Amino acid sequence: MKDWLNYADEYIKECDWKDMALIKICLFSLGILVGTLLPRRKKKCILITSSLIYVASYIPIMIKFVKSVLASREKLFQ
Repeated sequence: MKDWLNYADEYIKECDWKDMALIKICLFSLGILVGTLLPRRKKKCILITSSLIYVASYIPIMIKFVKSVLASREKLFQ
């Protein structure tokens, strides 16, 4: 498993923003496909869980992005 994580790290280093966008679109589409296959009675639980996971993952991503933007701007104006 550790080897696969290392392979993934190396792949990500080679990706640009377009590659990452394609990966995200692919995963988003997969999520929609899985969501359409869920039984109606379980959709509310899955919706709540996925919303919590989204928020929990979005916040650290945006914190890192904002820090990166601020660091880039700081280098620009020095």
